[in-house]
Amino acid sequence: MERSRSGRPTPTQAARLTDRIRRAAFDAFLENGYDGTTMEAVAQAAGVTKGTLYARYPDKRALFIAVSSWALTRQERNERVAEELPDGLAESLTVIARAILARSVDPDIVRMSRIAIAEAARFPDFALSSQAVTWSPRIQVIIDLLRRHEGEGTIIVKDVEIAAEQFFAMVGAMPAWLAAYGIYRTPEVEEQHLQHAIELFLNGLLVRRPG
Repeated sequence: MERSRSGRPTPTQAARLTDRIRRAAFDAFLENGYDGTTMEAVAQAAGVTKGTLYARYPDKRALFIAVSSWALTRQERNERVAEELPDGLAESLTVIARAILARSVDPDIVRMSRIAIAEAARFPDFALSSQAVTWSPRIQVIIDLLRRHEGEGTIIVKDVEIAAEQFFAMVGAMPAWLAAYGIYRTPEVEEQHLQHAIELFLNGLLVRRPG
């Protein structure tokens, strides 16, 4: 591994190393659960020394909290959503909603959510770190979209942040809840629910012009 003149990994190298550790820990927690995962196994899977792992995460508790929040908020498959949004509000919400839905029923995310919920009572700190889920990149995309259209005068929103959270919940909460119990709707049914949520949401925001 190339290093900076100081002998330490460059910021890019350090970020890649952290990502490798996170992915190894994520896979380990999914495969073995919290109790069945060890720091030693994660270090081995990530190809790092135990010292390197403990330097970033002092114990398994810290690793679990960090990896849970990272796993539940990462946006690898949808990171270009904001760049691909069409001009129309309804069309943009449709793109965002489909991305939210796909994430809500992603098998790995569903499994990680189950583990996180099961361990939340053991780790009250997780309640604080889970706030990152509420302010995930997907919700920020909704906030930015609503603010843009509010500025254009096409919608009226009393509280943009609350509206964004509510749209997120309208689209993703029920599918995620069902998936946690192993229940998945057909794509056709999900699309029907998604379009109904968008229509209902827009009915509460759009400016009604006379005539």
